[in-house]
Amino acid sequence: MNNNDNEFNAINGNNLASVYELISTYGMEAMPQAMEILFNEAMLIERTQHLGVGHYERSNNRLDYANGYKPKRVKTRIGELDLSVPQTRNSDFYPNCLEKGLRSERALNIALSEMYVNGVSTRRVSKIIESMCGTSVSSQMVSNAAKKLDSALNAWRERPLGKIEYLMVDARYEQVRVDNLVRDCAVLIALGIDDKGKREVLGVQVSLSEAEVYWREFLGDSQKRGMHGTKLIISDAHSGIKAVRKAIMPGVA
Repeated sequence: MNNNDNEFNAINGNNLASVYELISTYGMEAMPQAMEILFNEAMLIERTQHLGVGHYERSNNRLDYANGYKPKRVKTRIGELDLSVPQTRNSDFYPNCLEKGLRSERALNIALSEMYVNGVSTRRVSKIIESMCGTSVSSQMVSNAAKKLDSALNAWRERPLGKIEYLMVDARYEQVRVDNLVRDCAVLIALGIDDKGKREVLGVQVSLSEAEVYWREFLGDSQKRGMHGTKLIISDAHSGIKAVRKAIMPGVA
């Protein structure tokens, strides 16, 4: 995670839903993994509620016992998901959230993307899991699900990059609350095309402006993640981008 991520952790009320359109249009490689995590967490929560007690707890209220997991691969619009379906020892338990979640896949996909661009709030996770499970969940369960999802999305943001022959960069402005003031902030976006013609979003970052310092940090982070072999940068004529291209990508058109 770069320094700008830390700087903007303090920003509350980000309203960057429009970035979802960019991510969904160009692809987001972390989405299948994020979907797997959320389904697995929702199924585990449902089994815990079915058993009547938490994992390894001793209680007279116990209705059944956990009995491991059964792997299940399901096909969705964003690819195949490898799920771990919780099992029970003495009953025919099957998670309702699996059927319900797959039926609501498009809505779940949108919700996950909103969680990504807004920083993954436990409130949002709670609403999604409750809609999948059909019942309320504890704050601790929601917190655990959010941490796992946040970890997966951080892995996407920090994933290694390779040869990117064509680099397209741009920015759009969204209103963001900073220190109790609403101001226009720049959403920096980088899209790359590799030597095989595959196009993917390399990164998205919220910055105070399009000044050179922010573009330098954003594109410098992509280089640290392994981006190389760039032949052409496609952008507008913003002075910040032009200055960074000369400074850290000399010789690139």
